Amino acid sequence: MPDPTERFSNRVADYVRCRPDYPAALIDALGSRGLLRTDADWADVGAGTGIWTRQIAPQARSVSAVEPNDNMRAAAAVLLKPWANVRLSAGSAEATGLPDASCDVVTAAQAFHWFDRAAFARECRRVLRPGGRVVLVWNERETDTTAFLRAYEKLLLDHAGDYREVNHQNITPDDFAAFFDEAGYELLEFPHAQYFDFDGLAGRLLSSSYVPPAGHPRHPAMMAALRECFDAHVADGRVTFAYTTRAYVGVPRNVPAR
Repeated sequence: MPDPTERFSNRVADYVRCRPDYPAALIDALGSRGLLRTDADWADVGAGTGIWTRQIAPQARSVSAVEPNDNMRAAAAVLLKPWANVRLSAGSAEATGLPDASCDVVTAAQAFHWFDRAAFARECRRVLRPGGRVVLVWNERETDTTAFLRAYEKLLLDHAGDYREVNHQNITPDDFAAFFDEAGYELLEFPHAQYFDFDGLAGRLLSSSYVPPAGHPRHPAMMAALRECFDAHVADGRVTFAYTTRAYVGVPRNVPAR
């Protein structure tokens, strides 16, 4: 498998343009639980192009956005320029470079499945203050709730390299139980959606690290299949990407060093 920190290097433009943000209801829920507030310091680990960072920055005192991929971090610097309370750095999930006990919340959006989970748990314990929490977030694409989504899932299974291996939905409740401490975790769920014309749908597809990029021998067949999929299911010029946004909130387990 390619180095996870480099898988998106050639997909940044499509990622910025076509990946979804996160529901306002999730922001409200984190605020109502006392996690997202103006005296709280957050670390956004695996911050990517800053999509999630940008949404939490207005409500937090500070956000340390940690992203090891140079291209994605450069895109985040542009997106996050309006927010003086955001600090970008090149650390990793397993070695953030953040000071001890410097954060009230550590979050990771669309990223935890790439991490060494035991090492990340130890790093969270190190940088969190007493009473701190971890918030793990995904926009989980629905795969079988509409005819279009079933067709899109089949397209990925037919054409997309290591999709089966790296799909974040491979993470199970047992994985979360192993990461969070004995008190368990709270699961928050919200509906979310994007609406795409064909150009947007193509960008959304190509933002995924597991699909063949332009120049790959399998790319033309995949794009032809995408065109067929879109034409078969388009309504009023668009197709609907439906998601369930899930956030897992808890305290990381105390994992001894090896």
